[in-house]
Amino acid sequence: MKPLILFKITIPVILIPLLLACFGFAPMVQAVGPDTDGSIPGSNNGEGIGVLVSRTTGVWNTGTGFEALSQLTAGNQNTATGLRALSSDINGGFNTATGVFSLFSNTNGFFNSATGAYSLANNISGDYNTATGYSALYRNTASFNTATGFAALYKNTTGLSNTANGFQALNSNTTGFNNTANGVNALLFNTGDNNTATGVDALSNNTTGSQNTALGKGAGSNVITADHVICIGHPGLNASSSCFIGQIFGRPSSGGTAVFINSNGFLGTITSSRRFKEEIKPMEQASEALFALKPVTFRYKKGIDPQGIPQFGLLAEDVEAVNPDLVVRDEEGKVNTVRYEVVNAMLLNEFLKEHRKVEEHACKVAEQETTMTQLKATVAQQQKDFQVMTTEQKKDFESKIAHQQKEIQVLTAALKEQTAQIQQVSTQLELSKFATGRIRRGGLVAQVVGNQR
Repeated sequence: MKPLILFKITIPVILIPLLLACFGFAPMVQAVGPDTDGSIPGSNNGEGIGVLVSRTTGVWNTGTGFEALSQLTAGNQNTATGLRALSSDINGGFNTATGVFSLFSNTNGFFNSATGAYSLANNISGDYNTATGYSALYRNTASFNTATGFAALYKNTTGLSNTANGFQALNSNTTGFNNTANGVNALLFNTGDNNTATGVDALSNNTTGSQNTALGKGAGSNVITADHVICIGHPGLNASSSCFIGQIFGRPSSGGTAVFINSNGFLGTITSSRRFKEEIKPMEQASEALFALKPVTFRYKKGIDPQGIPQFGLLAEDVEAVNPDLVVRDEEGKVNTVRYEVVNAMLLNEFLKEHRKVEEHACKVAEQETTMTQLKATVAQQQKDFQVMTTEQKKDFESKIAHQQKEIQVLTAALKEQTAQIQQVSTQLELSKFATGRIRRGGLVAQVVGNQR
């Protein structure tokens, strides 16, 4: 059976009835069967021209509409309502088709449900598909797809396990699988795999990108070929392995705490409550590792920061060499970044240690100042005492000096008198010696003595 060729969905709606009318008068390729009315052997039921006319062993089938289930032979438990609904089905089973040409090309597919004109029209052997809406899953031939909405998953052919809800959701998907689109034009041009888009125009421009997630109106609309992109309320960028969340930057928040993410992608906050901790002990000297760290200035590579804004911080490899516990590793165990929140705690410990030293020094200074004050008071008192003592001692000293001067004067007078007496005695002694010489030697002797002198 050649696939049904549907006019482009961009044709104005007003032309649809005219085209259908023309189609109704066109000659059929196969012969039109007899008019079926009522019960058919095998617990089958038919209503309309050419309905179930080829049945042989099929049971519990129901056909309503021109040539509905007209080719069915051995298929079971199919329900077809509408012009040529399930018309080509031969031995497919458990299918439900409601609408003009719904599941038209299905031959041996099972457990399919099509509601709406041309829904699943070209499905041949795909199973477990559900299409609700005009031309939903129109070109589909694969299995496990669900489309709800006008032209949802319209171009899907071999793509598996896709879900589209909304006007033209996943409209261009052909071979992509495991995609989910909820919203008008969500994943409109997608041909990639494992994408999830929720919201009007979410990931609407994505083509070959895979494993992307977008939530919100227009979320991820800038993602085209990138993979592993998450966009929440943000159009994002066409950059693989990235995450964008709108309405956060520049929005102040008080009373909260910082959010962290580990190498496993687990998002959360750091708690400081004692009830979550064990082996608690003072940090003491552990924080001295900070003194070996080497802060640097740098710029991120262009792929990370095209503007090249100057940055300030540490190199994780250098920090690892000082203390491996101060770095965060990625899922491969490679050094990724520095645990700056831990560095802050270590800085606090060093600050407190220095603060205690300052306090101890301040206590010593205070003690010294107290001692100096006491010494100054003692010296001042001693000066007062000295002044009092000096005045009294001066008077006593002056009295002693006066007394001593008197004694000196007395002694001086006595000394002068003794000197005079000694002089007198000496004179007398000389005269005595002279007289004795003349007596012994006469006049000549005295003359010789006088010359010798």
